[in-house]
Amino acid sequence: MTPAAHTISRRRIRIGIDTGGTFTDVVALDEDTGDLITTKTPSTPSDPADGFMNGVAKVLGLMGCTGADVSAVVHGTTVATNQLLEDKIDRLGFITTEGYEFILEIARQAVPDGYGNSYFWVKPERIVPVDRVRPIGGRMDYQGNEVRPFDEAGARETARWFRDQGINTLGVCLLHAYANPAHEQRMRGILREEHPDAVVSISSEVLREYREYERSMTTLVDAAVKPRVARYVGGIKERLDGSVGGDEDRSRRIPFAIMKSNGGILSAEGVVHQPITTVLSGPAAGALGAALIGQTAGFNKILTCDGGGTSTDVSVVLDGEPTLTTEGTVGRFPSKIPMIDVVTVGAGGGSIAWISPEGTLKVGPRSAGADPGPLCYGKGGTEPTITDAHVLLGRIPPHLLGGEIPLDVAAARQGLSKLADDLGLTLEQCATGILEISAWNQANALRQITVKRGLDVRDFVMATFGGSGSLLLCRLIDILGLAGVIVPRDPGNVSAFGLLTVDVRCDYVQTAVCRHTELDHDRLADIFAELTARAAEALDKEDFARAEQRYARTADLRYFGQAFEVRVPVPDGPPDAALADAVADAFHDAHRQLYGYDFRGDPSQAVEWVNLRVTGIGPIRRPALRELPEGDGDVSRALSGVRPVCFDAADGYVDATVYRRAALAPGDVVQGPTIIEEFGSTIPVHPGFTARIDAHGNVLVTRHEQKGA
Repeated sequence: MTPAAHTISRRRIRIGIDTGGTFTDVVALDEDTGDLITTKTPSTPSDPADGFMNGVAKVLGLMGCTGADVSAVVHGTTVATNQLLEDKIDRLGFITTEGYEFILEIARQAVPDGYGNSYFWVKPERIVPVDRVRPIGGRMDYQGNEVRPFDEAGARETARWFRDQGINTLGVCLLHAYANPAHEQRMRGILREEHPDAVVSISSEVLREYREYERSMTTLVDAAVKPRVARYVGGIKERLDGSVGGDEDRSRRIPFAIMKSNGGILSAEGVVHQPITTVLSGPAAGALGAALIGQTAGFNKILTCDGGGTSTDVSVVLDGEPTLTTEGTVGRFPSKIPMIDVVTVGAGGGSIAWISPEGTLKVGPRSAGADPGPLCYGKGGTEPTITDAHVLLGRIPPHLLGGEIPLDVAAARQGLSKLADDLGLTLEQCATGILEISAWNQANALRQITVKRGLDVRDFVMATFGGSGSLLLCRLIDILGLAGVIVPRDPGNVSAFGLLTVDVRCDYVQTAVCRHTELDHDRLADIFAELTARAAEALDKEDFARAEQRYARTADLRYFGQAFEVRVPVPDGPPDAALADAVADAFHDAHRQLYGYDFRGDPSQAVEWVNLRVTGIGPIRRPALRELPEGDGDVSRALSGVRPVCFDAADGYVDATVYRRAALAPGDVVQGPTIIEEFGSTIPVHPGFTARIDAHGNVLVTRHEQKGA
């Protein structure tokens, strides 16, 4: 084929791939026609890159394309997340300011689960033990002025010590480096000279924000995940360019981007230098995909519930935007980078049911994962799971993925029977009890992101997705009093779809503590200008023209004496007195919404500015969600059968109609008890509930009669 003919025939296919604990989800967008193709392939925990490449090959085969047609690939990865959750931290070294060697040991006074746990809680091991912490002479003050000069000789001695000890991953966090990074930059320069094999993260590039413990931890987490993320991302990039690039053009490079925790994407090359930004990569993509779907369906207050094989992730979407936080943690490690405010609970399809030492039934957080998986997978699992309970009760069919994965109902029954006997329950009581505990676990997580943040959960519609996200939606409507639940088309692939909806985003922060009445507006303007310039430079590297780039400014404010801040938007325009007053007013409003009170108009309660932030945004073209042709109202076209299903142990099994979701059309209405099945997910509609198909093919589930009526 001639180069000219090759160019003419090439299609433009953008692919989103989300790697989960059980399945790798794939969505491909034909950028010329707008067509979306979705599929799944089993994940490969031993080497996630294998599942990734299998997914690419599978979706290209479904579209009749080759690697030469791929215009870009966006990936949601759990490599950094899993490393932290599994606590697989290699030997780290920590370099800090002289006199602050024990900052990791002191940490914070907070005890998990409140002070009632103080008598029993044992402080976990530090991410870096004291014997691998080395202090450096020299000091800056909080305004960035040098109090003591940097100790060059001591720095070289420290670099050589780490080199001789074979410690090749290092974090550097020097006092007040957020105000002046000169000492940290010099320390990195010396490490390059004396210990060139070291992987180094410095706090002034990871998190230019005050609070020494959180900045130290965030920097060390960045350093800890950097080698593994670099190997994984680099390996996939090489395989993409080599095999997806096509035989016709081996020199072609496929644009490859990674989902960040803040709801944006960044090129693979950029992520390697900022790996901590990917710690909530997968859950962030799901929240963004659900946000777009929910907003298109006409809802501006949405809870997202992403149910996978290992866990369930929940978040809040307001006016199309997921809420952000800088107070997140992954496992036992705090990370103050901007991330979508996601709460994770160990209630996925593979979560194991077990009996506590007190003799009570528990569910999760341990999971059977993808291998060996639930008992019904027939791959050697030995403990009953949530999926086993669903298949036993008939709520999911005896197969997954349209028959690709058969399920062994007898194996699930055998394992659950033993558990039921040990608890003194009937088989149905045991199975429904497992699902009831799982539903309450999810409900408690949803309350955590709503009620505890001053939001009324009853004002929200919930979007459920993921392979197991929709299985308990009817119980969640009852427990939480939700207005309803929307289930998108191809719910198992919403996270992968979300990867195709996100812009490139880069966040920059600068601490600048000052009371509102003493604010230097010129300094405020200078800091915002510097942060904007850094964001513009980052977007330049991502090939966005300056005319395309957008910038969002925010600020963290508090009342003087408070320990935590509230983030509010900063409008466009010069940061003069009028703009600053508008920001302070927004802070009063936000504080009242969160805590129920504010001190507006009280001169004894001063407002204090703490952090200034700029987010650079490189917009991409989002997929258009098309409306589908209206149906004739006759749902019999979608009827595939009837099977016995147990929704309540007291009522036993009832005959439930089973519908093929692909054959349901906008305007169709079905009432429970019924089951709606599709390739990657199942929707059990309990008695008393109604499911309606909207114009975009979403299923909207609401209760049509009161429970017990």
